Formats: sequence, structure tokens, C-alpha cells
Amino acid sequence: MEHLGQRTWVIAEGFIPGSSTGPEEMASHETACILNTGDTDAQVEITCFFPDREPAGPFRVTVPARRTVHQRFNDFAGDGAVPVGSDYASVLVSDVPVVVQHTRLDSRQPANALLSTVAYGAE
Repeated sequence: MEHLGQRTWVIAEGFIPGSSTGPEEMASHETACILNTGDTDAQVEITCFFPDREPAGPFRVTVPARRTVHQRFNDFAGDGAVPVGSDYASVLVSDVPVVVQHTRLDSRQPANALLSTVAYGAE
């Protein structure tokens, strides 16, 4: 199958809630869901932008051919980690076309909230 999607994606709204309720798998988080429909692996770089400091990244993610990866922003480590409780935005650049969807699980309250939207494909 051919590579569906685009090479550049923008998620203008980001925020990892600073607390959670319930079991660990229900921890508040943000995720870039990346779909690679093509026959070659996708090399994706994610750069995060903040209102009060320089960008972080790029964080590198490989999405195998004909697979999906749900990359949690919470999992980025090191000096450029995405802080919880802070606004941010992100740009994803892939060497082959992919499709990106953004999701957030907010479990700060027992009544969990989940939001999801397709990112902006900027070709």
C-alpha cells in the first residue's frame, strides 16, 4: 500500500494534566497516534514549543511499515522533557507520509475526559 498522509503535522494545543486518579494505565497523558500505511519505516521527529522557553527536541520515533505507534509525550525524557501542567505545541516531521491524530486523557477527576482530533497536515 502507498504511504497515506503528509510529512509535516502540527498540534497547536498541548497540555499534560499534572495529576491523575485511578490505576497507572489511566494516568493523564497526551499522545501522538502515528499511522504508517506504507511499505517502509517512517522516521519521525517531534519538536515541542513552549510559551516561556526554547523548543525541546527533536524527539525521534520510528513507526514501522504498515503499523501504528501511540507515542506519549509524557515519555519524552531528558533536559527537553515536556513538563506536566504547562502549555505546549508540537510539530511532527516524517521522512515519508504518515497520518497523525492527537489524543489527551485527563483523569484528574474520577469522571475521566478524553479528547481526540486529527492534527493539522501542513504540506
